Amino acid sequence: MIQAIGQWSHALAALLFTGLSVWQAQRRGRTPQTRVLLLALVATAFWALIEAIEGPRSSLSIFAESARNLAWLGFMFVVLRRGETSVTGAATGRRFAVAAVYGVLALVLGAQILVDLLPPAFDGSPRLLEAIFYASIALRMTMAVGALVLVHNLYSAAAPDARWGIRLPMIALAAMWTYDLNLYTVTYLANAPPLELFAVRGFAMALLAPILGLAARRNDKMKMRLSRTVAFQTFSLVAIGGYLVVMVLVTSAFDYLGGNYARTAQISFVFGTSVAAMVLLPSGKFRAWFKVKIAKHLFQHRYDYREEWMRFTDTIGRPGDDAAALDVRVIQAVADITESPGGLLMVPDGAGGLALQARWNWASAEIGTVALGANLARQLEENGRIIEIDALRRLVPAEGEAGIPDWIPAWIGAEPRAWAMVPLVHFNRLAGVVLLERPRIDRTLDWEDFDLLRVVGRQVASYLSEARGQEALSEAKRFDEFNRRFAFIMHDIKNLVSQLSLVSRNAERHADNPEFRVDMIATLKDSTQRLNDLLARLSQHNKGKPAEPRPVAASAVVEAVAAPKRALHPIVIAGQADLLAFADPARMEQIIGHLVQNAIDASAPHEPVHIGIARQGLNVAIEILDRGCGMSAEFVRNGLFKPFASTKDGGFGVGAFEARALASAMGGRIEVESREGEGSRFTLLLPLATPEDLAAIRDRAA
Repeated sequence: MIQAIGQWSHALAALLFTGLSVWQAQRRGRTPQTRVLLLALVATAFWALIEAIEGPRSSLSIFAESARNLAWLGFMFVVLRRGETSVTGAATGRRFAVAAVYGVLALVLGAQILVDLLPPAFDGSPRLLEAIFYASIALRMTMAVGALVLVHNLYSAAAPDARWGIRLPMIALAAMWTYDLNLYTVTYLANAPPLELFAVRGFAMALLAPILGLAARRNDKMKMRLSRTVAFQTFSLVAIGGYLVVMVLVTSAFDYLGGNYARTAQISFVFGTSVAAMVLLPSGKFRAWFKVKIAKHLFQHRYDYREEWMRFTDTIGRPGDDAAALDVRVIQAVADITESPGGLLMVPDGAGGLALQARWNWASAEIGTVALGANLARQLEENGRIIEIDALRRLVPAEGEAGIPDWIPAWIGAEPRAWAMVPLVHFNRLAGVVLLERPRIDRTLDWEDFDLLRVVGRQVASYLSEARGQEALSEAKRFDEFNRRFAFIMHDIKNLVSQLSLVSRNAERHADNPEFRVDMIATLKDSTQRLNDLLARLSQHNKGKPAEPRPVAASAVVEAVAAPKRALHPIVIAGQADLLAFADPARMEQIIGHLVQNAIDASAPHEPVHIGIARQGLNVAIEILDRGCGMSAEFVRNGLFKPFASTKDGGFGVGAFEARALASAMGGRIEVESREGEGSRFTLLLPLATPEDLAAIRDRAA
């Protein structure tokens, strides 16, 4: 029954694939791709027919299966090569790389065919026949795994707009080789062919025929591109498969040879190869050597430029607080391209030379204060040439000279790990130099290295120049803030000087008056305290922040400002004494002090300044009124609150500007009314403290 199912299922598959072959042969517009597809369909039909006639265990069906697999591998290879040619023209290097990848799997198929030819020669040796059987099954499993890897990688490498065209054939081939992998895995574990699975395989292939028929209609739309990652992964997996096959073959040979030491030889071989794999595979030097050999012999170009650029941008632009400093990331980004384990960054020192700025994984290099001299820096800036240190070491020295030119620093010539200097040039200006440490696999720089490092050097130089520009801008902002603070303080100092000058003049007339002496001492103490406060505010190390706004008795602040000034000029205070403003006391006192002093300066010596305190809606209004010279409407509108604009002789013009800025910071404002020859009224409006504000203050205190 099982034999009949196997015969009829494979016969059905043979009929369907024969029909597909005839249809494909009648299509017009033959291309290498359509010819190889026709060959693969014919090989599949022939294999299914042989399976139906001879059965799965015959030698002819075994060879037909190998021919089928080889034909489908050839179809995938032609699709990939055609896609590469359509994109890049006659890309000879890439074609060779593709041929190498598929050639390894073809060698596995060749080894499988050779092993399948051996049984007739050892018909009288059951143990050897058993070893050949297991070797054949292991090779078929390796073939299935390798083919599945190629299917996955080729689909991943397809152009996004062409995946719809290649999806169906990849699904069909993946299903075919997945079934084969399961079939031979069960065979290996059961020590015998599972006839049921062999019989059902015909139905499985018959189901794949319509999928391949639809795929044939999309045959001309398939575009592929070769990925280096595909090549490396494929070679790695094929190498693993080859390693397993060699393990099986060698241990089986030891078992066949027998003898007293057969088991010891098997254990020693397995242990030795395992130790070798554990030593070589994790080794960075081995991986670097492997990549160099693959890139050198299989690819036209050394670098995968897309991958290198993505890695470069990820390294140089790595965000986060835990990221290394930009100078260190610059070294790493350049060193990763050539797989250099470390590097140094040298930047201009202001005297024409370059000094060490940062290190990356190269702490042992001994460098002086001047890392590179002015002569070498000038040469690098002018020509932007990458310097290969080993090439300079190989120069034949002139008589009486050392082996390395004198324009190269002695510490570089004495450092055996110094490998290459990459100048970082930005708009014909040298932003720095990266000195790369010798890579794990020593090699000479070629034209690709020079071109890529030159482009990367320019990009890195732009990053460094932008960072230096940001630092200069930040420093300029700090100086600007310092200058602005200094202008405000100079205004306050001017007011204090005026106050002290008035005390000095009055002392000549009233020095004998005890009451005047008391007021004078109070004024001097207040002035001294204010000068100390100004020095603290001026200090660039002052980190103090303004106090948080809180309910403040407006009358108390006004009285504190007016008390020391009454000895110099008459001041009259009126209004509500119980109003609370929501403000910072220090800033509030500073604003009122500015406004009162301006009113005193504008008034005649015996003309009092009036200060009124009243409620105005939801605000506390503090009015400062003088009968002085007044201001024009144009000046109030266009110049009063502008810095460095003043109507007073010797005035700095920042008092009103600072007062309005401080009031705005507390949620208040300043209103002005003035007429020339009549005087001015300045009104400070601050938020009125509500019962909720008082309750919040009490809660925080509790």
